Amino acid sequence: MAAIWDSLLVPRVEQMMEQIGDKSPHKTIDGIYDHMRLDWWTSGFWPGMLWIMYEMTGDERYRDQAWGWDERLEQCFVTESNLHHDVGFQFLPTAVMKYKLTGDTDALRRGLAAANFLAGRFNLAGRYLRAWNQEHTGWAIIDSMMNLSLLFWASEQTGDPRYRHIAVAHADTVLERFMRADGSVCHIASFDAESGAFLEELGGQGYAPLSAWSRGQAWALYGMAICFRYTGERRFLHTAQAIAHYFLAALPEDHVPPWDFRAPEEDRKIKDTSAASCAASGLLEIAASVQGADAQLYANAADRILQSLTSTYATWGQEEQQGLLRQGTGHRPAGQNINVSLIYGDYFYVEALAKQNGWKNRIF
Repeated sequence: MAAIWDSLLVPRVEQMMEQIGDKSPHKTIDGIYDHMRLDWWTSGFWPGMLWIMYEMTGDERYRDQAWGWDERLEQCFVTESNLHHDVGFQFLPTAVMKYKLTGDTDALRRGLAAANFLAGRFNLAGRYLRAWNQEHTGWAIIDSMMNLSLLFWASEQTGDPRYRHIAVAHADTVLERFMRADGSVCHIASFDAESGAFLEELGGQGYAPLSAWSRGQAWALYGMAICFRYTGERRFLHTAQAIAHYFLAALPEDHVPPWDFRAPEEDRKIKDTSAASCAASGLLEIAASVQGADAQLYANAADRILQSLTSTYATWGQEEQQGLLRQGTGHRPAGQNINVSLIYGDYFYVEALAKQNGWKNRIF
């Protein structure tokens, strides 16, 4: 994939810098990225792409455009906002990455503040991280597996094991309440917030409570691999592998999943390239955690997905398109953001390609 990185990706992201500027993109509308509010969960992905590009190329233009994002996001802590469990998605690719690459102490402070905020959402009775705000006091969602890296990182930085304890407790609740015997996962688990008692599975952004929303499968396989990397606990690695095997077995011939693996046949024609790119990066994470033929199995699977995204779904040469990948699906049941570019799909595509080109400085 080195040739793709140099000849296609670098000039394309340079073009995106000119097109997007300081906007906070989420989805494209007629090919043009929107400007979403800063407290929206996707606000860290565009600067995260820039930081990866800076580390991989040394080009200071990427660093300069990414530099101020953690300061902008910090303002959401001191003004009215809807920040929730996705502060990991927001501060890992900004403050944490900035601190790793530059040693900036304000970035360190902001990353730890976000970790404290996330730890404060832990429900002790149910042993889960509360996902959203408003009336959803008892809801936990599979996406939170990707935010656990913020807690693991904070434990390493501070020497305080409490962050890690919370991350492991939440992951174990996912093992107990989200995982199914076939390797699929649900999107939402509902608990009684007072007693912690499990109530039910909910479909969320999937087709139904017992379906298999493909981006949720990707969050889960990647998140479990992260938990293994930080803890060395093999139950997390084995779970990541089980989810990966379900995901790979359910893929169609072009290796890019439908938005839900168990949606009705006609509806499965709707793809989700963001699920594909996230899964590819997660598969590379699993490959780095195993050896020999097993490592090759997961690395090859990731490569097949990335090859398909690159040859069929990328927007090379399409000047009217600001996103990297077409045919992302945000929230099919709500009829929102279907067949668009999604900034998180673009981010994980860049992250996965960077891993294939030797990037080691993990943030998730």
